[in-house]
Amino acid sequence: MKVSFGNRKLAALYRDGISAQYRLPKHVLKKFFMRVQSLEAATSIYDFWKNPALNFEHLEGTGNCSVRVDGSWRLEFLMAWEDDPPTKGAITVTKLSNHYGD
Repeated sequence: MKVSFGNRKLAALYRDGISAQYRLPKHVLKKFFMRVQSLEAATSIYDFWKNPALNFEHLEGTGNCSVRVDGSWRLEFLMAWEDDPPTKGAITVTKLSNHYGD
């Protein structure tokens, strides 16, 4: 799927590997890159559900979806559906959050 960033600091983190706002441990940064790449490689929403390690979920009340980066970090994104029923779309990454620290 097509992945873009709705947060320019996250875009810089993905592009450059560093960001003043996101001071992440190396293992979290590595998994962040892996998760964005798995979003890009997906052909439909079913690819997220087939991989339990992603822990894909719709976040209630926000309209966002999320996938797990590691045990406490998650990547939040919006889906712009391109078909009906909704299975494929463009992804806009909006937030990298520490699920237990935010």
